[in-house]
Amino acid sequence: MHAYNRLPSSGHNTPSPPASPLRSPRYRRSKAGRFGPAQLQPGRTLPQRLAWLLLSVLLRRQGIFLFAPLIYISGMLLYMGSVSFDVVPVISHRPAPGSVYRSPQLYSKLRPDMDSDNSSADAISTIWKHAYKGGGWRPCTNKSLGGLPDTNGYIYVEANGGLNQQRTSICNAVAVAGYLNATLVIPNFHFHSIWRDPSKFRDIYDEDYFISNLENDVRVVNKIPAYIMERFDQNMSNVYNFRIKAWSPIQYYRDAVLPRLLEEKVIRISPFANRLSFDAPPAVQRLRCMANYEALRFSSPILTLGESLVARMKERSANNGGKYISVHLRFEEDMVAFSCCVFDGGEEESANMRAARERGWKGKFTKPGRVIRPGAIRINGKCPLTPLEVGLMLRGMGFDRSTYIYLASGKIYNAEKNMAPLLEMFPNLQTKEMLASNEELAAFKFF
Repeated sequence: MHAYNRLPSSGHNTPSPPASPLRSPRYRRSKAGRFGPAQLQPGRTLPQRLAWLLLSVLLRRQGIFLFAPLIYISGMLLYMGSVSFDVVPVISHRPAPGSVYRSPQLYSKLRPDMDSDNSSADAISTIWKHAYKGGGWRPCTNKSLGGLPDTNGYIYVEANGGLNQQRTSICNAVAVAGYLNATLVIPNFHFHSIWRDPSKFRDIYDEDYFISNLENDVRVVNKIPAYIMERFDQNMSNVYNFRIKAWSPIQYYRDAVLPRLLEEKVIRISPFANRLSFDAPPAVQRLRCMANYEALRFSSPILTLGESLVARMKERSANNGGKYISVHLRFEEDMVAFSCCVFDGGEEESANMRAARERGWKGKFTKPGRVIRPGAIRINGKCPLTPLEVGLMLRGMGFDRSTYIYLASGKIYNAEKNMAPLLEMFPNLQTKEMLASNEELAAFKFF
């Protein structure tokens, strides 16, 4: 037997390939083409036959596939022109967990359980039973006994912001002045368009007590000596003003502020809110603590009224042994606006907050390139607690409906709506307007 030779003939005789069997596919090809059937097989339905015929035509004329994209695009354009965009489905995504204010829905689910709660847990009587592990609280600062060296100059600061920010600014100013061996001028309170409070330092704090309490640690004076101010035409605005970045380390004051202080003998820092880092050496922290817990004492009129309010709260909470809790709600209009958070007030709330931001911080929130992301702000935990959320937190801590609460805060934003759930959870809620007469409050209309 000879092997089958696939090379061209070289003149030698080679055996021919064997004949194809009668059932070979070669005998079933037809004139329709290489891939076409010889005849439509019986037993197929008419749609099947038509489909098979169409496929055969397409396979024979493969160039027709070049027009397929054009046909597809033409069909889509025809469809888009005949269908209104209003009925095109809108693809929406679910908000990220924690990015939407849902406390009202949570409260509606929990309220039946709150109303039927008959537990004997009494947080108001047990919260003071857990003493500090060291056996009691005691001051951690000691006053200096020796005198002070000659001053390096005078520091004048403007404390901006609300009452809490102003108090923090005072403590930081004491720390900076002590660190630089400078004399601190009684801080000036910046008048703000939001709070519109013209109060001076001595209106809120006991100025003489503040000066005397710090006399062995930091020099404090009421005003800069006239002979120094002569160089500036007795005008504080002519004094060099440091524009210090927020949360600057204490070393910055040593490296940048002290040389100018030694040269000028007086400097001004405005604004001064949050201008000192929390991370500071123990000596600086000590001065902060002394200013906050020892040197700062409210002025006599405020102290007298405060003691009266405390006494009246104890009387009203006699059933709880004179014990009550004080809550400072941070839900005033300026706080809500500054946070840029979204609550449940809809478009009306959004418009009010935009207007409040523009009134209080003109242009700060509308700078080119600034993007406000309320959802991300809420996820990061930077939204102020609503009165409803404060109530839920207190009920979760074990305080029941009989608990007396003193509400220490300014005017609550949209108070009628936002205070209603808190009053439902704690009906024994008191404010200074409930505890004091109009005559007693008249002297503090700016507070």
